[in-house]
Amino acid sequence: MPADDLLREAQRVMTICNACRYCEGFCAVFPAMELRRVFAPRDLKYLANLCHNCRGCYYACQYAPPHEFMLNVPKTLAQLRRETYKEFVRPSALGRLFEKNGRVLALLTAGCLLLALGLTLGFQPRELVLGVHQRERAFYKVIPYEFMVWPFLAVGCAVSVFLINGIISFWRGIGGRPRELWDWAANLRALGDALKLTYLGGGGQGCNYPDESFSNARRWLHQTVFYGFFLTGVSTALAAFYDHFLGRMAPYPFWSWPVVLGGLGGLGIMAGGLGLLYLKAKVDRAPADEGALSMDIGFTVLLLLTALSGILLLLFRDTRAMGLLLAVHLGFVGAFFLSLPCGKFVHSVYRYAALVRNAQERIREGK
Repeated sequence: MPADDLLREAQRVMTICNACRYCEGFCAVFPAMELRRVFAPRDLKYLANLCHNCRGCYYACQYAPPHEFMLNVPKTLAQLRRETYKEFVRPSALGRLFEKNGRVLALLTAGCLLLALGLTLGFQPRELVLGVHQRERAFYKVIPYEFMVWPFLAVGCAVSVFLINGIISFWRGIGGRPRELWDWAANLRALGDALKLTYLGGGGQGCNYPDESFSNARRWLHQTVFYGFFLTGVSTALAAFYDHFLGRMAPYPFWSWPVVLGGLGGLGIMAGGLGLLYLKAKVDRAPADEGALSMDIGFTVLLLLTALSGILLLLFRDTRAMGLLLAVHLGFVGAFFLSLPCGKFVHSVYRYAALVRNAQERIREGK
């Protein structure tokens, strides 16, 4: 559906919902909706990203299909939310990559894998790549330090700039001034809501996912992935500290903090990611945005492959498979980071900004 038609449909849906208000209190969207009498495009884009797709309003709605009003709040907001990804991404040329995103991720991943393997096998002797390396600097014997660190540091800095520009663009697009984004009181409240996934809780019963029954499974699985990802980040930071400040170079013993935290993080990502894919396979398609399916699955699969390759590298680092596994893991890591500004990950950035805006409104209302 064209963007203008989506906005008109979202306006129609919100206008009817604002008159009915049966779903008042279901999630953050409806209290925010009730603060408005008319819905400008910036309001609709804000509400679309505030929606957590818990689907409670769809199954409770008396005007949902087959009623002649044909209200489908989750689907409408999900479709509009996907349009905002394309609209606010920076640089704006990346917006095209959200179309057929699953194919884009597959090509990006294949390209990064071929590049990592090609450079490793093309510039290093075969006996070195397939050799057994068990002491410190073992990884750097296969792939030199400068080729392992500096390219990823450059990519990380570029991606960070893109995401920061994206969130500022989104914030302006929903009517906010840039300095308001750094409201500490609102950020603390929004951070709490994000870490607890408050709006997937359903008041303790959970959301209506994958079907109309209440379940906390989606909330728990999302948290498992998030905290697993967080642990891998802490592991990487600790490894950098060990390397640059303590002079201790990888690989580290199995009982060391970088390995323990990285292993637990990888397992958390795999457990949560596989669970989310299972729920996705069972999900009721009626309130779903089918256009986002390949993007959702592609992101989750790439994250799983990144975690799996890291765990395999950890398990087989003392064998002849280490060199190839290292190249494969770096290929997946590179593809994952390059995909962040032009894939599903941006929803976490925009949704956090929407939570900040929501927190500001709640504070002004004394709630």
